[in-house]
Amino acid sequence: MEKRKFGFAMSVVLAAGTILGACGGGAEEETTDNAGGSGEETDKFTVAMVTDVGGVDDKSFNQSAWEGLQAFGEENGLEKGTDGFDYIQSKSDADYKTNLNTAVRNEFDLTYGIGYKLKPAIEEVAKQRTESKFAIVDDVVEGLDNVTSITFKEHEGSFLVGVVAGLQTTTNKIGFIGGIESDLINKFAGGFEAGVKAVNPDADVTIEFAGAFDKADKGQQMASAMYSSGIDIIYHAAGGTGNGVFAEAKSLKETDPEKEVWVIGVDRDQVEEGKVTVNGEEMNVTLTSMVKRVDLAVQDVATKAMNDEFPGGEVIEYGLEADGVSIAPSQDNLSEESIAAVEEWTEKIKNGEVEVPTAPSGN
Repeated sequence: MEKRKFGFAMSVVLAAGTILGACGGGAEEETTDNAGGSGEETDKFTVAMVTDVGGVDDKSFNQSAWEGLQAFGEENGLEKGTDGFDYIQSKSDADYKTNLNTAVRNEFDLTYGIGYKLKPAIEEVAKQRTESKFAIVDDVVEGLDNVTSITFKEHEGSFLVGVVAGLQTTTNKIGFIGGIESDLINKFAGGFEAGVKAVNPDADVTIEFAGAFDKADKGQQMASAMYSSGIDIIYHAAGGTGNGVFAEAKSLKETDPEKEVWVIGVDRDQVEEGKVTVNGEEMNVTLTSMVKRVDLAVQDVATKAMNDEFPGGEVIEYGLEADGVSIAPSQDNLSEESIAAVEEWTEKIKNGEVEVPTAPSGN
C-alpha cells in the first residue's frame, strides 16, 4: 500500500474551503439546483460517518469528526440528512457492520468509520461494496482501493503535553488513563511518558487502561484512586470514559479549592470540560489538551473525494509538521516555562532531533 505524509496547514484547508465556496464547486451548485425538485440528484455529493460506541457527543474523538463533517457541509451548502451529510450512531460493536451497510444503502458517496474498532467491519463491507468509498480514522486497511486510511502521530502531540506535565507537577506523580489497550492508545501513553521524562527524569508515570471508551463511571473510579495516591496530573486518552476523569477532578476541587488536581484532555481542546464553580469563583481543572485534528482530516478527505481526487488505497498521516496534532490554544493554566519548552521541543521533533516512541517504556 502506498503511504504518504500528507502535510496541510489549517490556513490552507480553510482557504481551500473558501475557494470552493467562492468558485461555486460542482457539488454545491448541483445541490442548490436539485433542491428545486428537478429530480436529478445523481451528481450531488453526500457523506456520512459511523461513530464508535463513544457516540457523536463524546466531547472528544467522535465529536471532533462530526464537527469536521458539519464544517464540510456548511462550506459546500449541504444539509444534514441522506441528501447531504449525516452520522449513524453505534451503541455496540455489533452495530458497526449494520451501520456501514445502512450508509451504503442510503447511497452516501463517502462513508467514514470513526475509530480503529471499525476496521474489521469496514474491510468486510468495502470488499462487498466495491463501488462505494470508505475512509477509516485511526487504522490502516490494506489492499482495498475504495478505502482511505487516516492516521495521526498521536505520540508527537502526547510528548508535548507530557513536557507540560513534567514541568508543572508538584508531586512528581503523574497518571495516564487509556481506553482500551492497543497499539493506538499506546502511542498516546508512550509519547506522554517520554515527554514527562525528557524534562523531569525523577517523575513517576502510572499508566492504566479502563478497557472501554464509553464508561465515565470507570474513568472516575480510576481517577479517584490515582488522585488519592498523590498523582496531581492525569492525561486521558479514553473518549467518553475520560469524562469521568474530569468529573472526579472537579469534585475534588469543589471539596478542597486549594487542592492541586489537573486533567490533560485529548482530541479536542477540552477546556470547557474542566470548568467548575467553587464558592462563586470559576476555576478550571484542565491543564491543557492534546488536540488531534480529526475534524480537519475529515474535511480534507471529503473535499478530495468530492473533487474526484479520492486517495483510495493510501495512508494519509497527520503529525506536527502538518498541524495534525498540537497542544490546545487554551493556555491560561500553563506556566511561561511550559509554553517556551513546548515550542522548543516542537522544533526538535519537527527537525528530527528527537524520535518520539510509540509505546511506553515497559512495552
